[in-house]
Formats: sequence, structure tokens, C-alpha cells
Amino acid sequence: MGFIMEFAENLILRLMEDPNERDKKSRERIYDKYDKGKKFLALYNLPLRPYGFWTFERHNAQIFWDAQISQVAGRRDPYDDLLQDYPSASSSK
Repeated sequence: MGFIMEFAENLILRLMEDPNERDKKSRERIYDKYDKGKKFLALYNLPLRPYGFWTFERHNAQIFWDAQISQVAGRRDPYDDLLQDYPSASSSK
């Protein structure tokens, strides 16, 4: 009977995973995911268009050409609003 118990114990121990090996595998997996995440964030944080794309003259000129863009509250010149409130000198003549 002792032989059967010893055999069963050895069988169970062989089937069980080593806690140190399991810990090592999980740490490797976590470190791998962490490195991949850092690489992804480095690529994700790059601008979609280079700096020069937004500063060249055609893009800036489009703001002045397009009435929908140029008359938006954030882009409109605040002095234009003040000038609209007062009658111009040419209309009073």
C-alpha cells in the first residue's frame, strides 16, 4: 500500500508546475507586454502630420480664404467686433 501512495505522490508532484518556473514565465510575459506597450505609445505619440505641414503658407492662407473657418469665434479678430458696433466714417458722409 505504501508503494501506491508513494507512486501517487510522485505522480502528483510531477504533474504540478514549479512555482518558481510559473513565476518566471509570468514575469517574462508581463515584461514583454510592458515593452510592447512602451513601443506602441512611442509610435502613438508621434504627430500624424509633421510640424511643417501645419505651418506652410497654403494652410495658413486657407484660414483667411474660407469664410466658415475665418469667422469662427476663436479665429475672428476681436477688433472686428468692435468696429462693427460703430458706424464707419465713410457711411456717415
